[in-house]
Amino acid sequence: MAAQWNAKNKNILITGAASGLGAAYAQALLRDGAQNIAVLDIDEKTGQNFVAKLNETYNNKAIFIRCDVSKEADIDNSFKTVLNQFQRIDVLINNAGIMSDTDSLWRLASDVNWQGLVSFTMKAVKHMRKDEGGAGGTIVNISSTAGICKLNFLPIYCGSKGAVLHFSQSLASAPFYDNTGIRVLTLCPGPTATKLMEGMDQRIVETTTMKQLQLDGVIIQRIESAVAAMMKLLKDGDNGSIWLSANDKPALELTPQINKYLNELEKLTLP
Repeated sequence: MAAQWNAKNKNILITGAASGLGAAYAQALLRDGAQNIAVLDIDEKTGQNFVAKLNETYNNKAIFIRCDVSKEADIDNSFKTVLNQFQRIDVLINNAGIMSDTDSLWRLASDVNWQGLVSFTMKAVKHMRKDEGGAGGTIVNISSTAGICKLNFLPIYCGSKGAVLHFSQSLASAPFYDNTGIRVLTLCPGPTATKLMEGMDQRIVETTTMKQLQLDGVIIQRIESAVAAMMKLLKDGDNGSIWLSANDKPALELTPQINKYLNELEKLTLP
């Protein structure tokens, strides 16, 4: 088990944090004593208003930076800006995401959900790694239950979130933590009561009929449940661990089950 983690004196960067789960993570981490929070988002007005409210409560501990996670120049400039402000980044939470499989948006969504996340992750690794003079740290990559389950109406979104999970597992493989002092953790939230769940019928793959949109009986969990899961994995999660947050139940670690499955496949494919 990793040493008990706490937010006190940590500098934290969260993408997609102007509203929804990203904003809720920022508030929870400041309540727990985070030293500084960088809120990154493409929605400038909402982000600035949110940070202004945070700073009223938490004594100017938050900054807002406009960032389009689909654009490498924005990612590079934003990361450098946070470093200039904070001097050190202890935690990166790759939360930005788009759920849309439509013909007009799937490529942008994939850039945000996958390539932007990889870019931020690799910048954080370079900055944090102890074997190159860094202080270590934590990277949380947000996958989804869609990265584990098959959804015929969101196959592209499922693919991007499955990629996040496998990328995080592969990166975290030994001896990564021993060399770098960086934990790579993965959170897989289920359907949660944010704007991401609104207008779903307008964002499914365009070869799908509404009859195939199988959401009957699906539990839309409260934001508070996903936040509790985030805090649990930050405090207790070992490097490479995968956590489920769904159906308003306590966070559940999935690492043993997923590793067992992958190990069996590796026996079939590797010499």
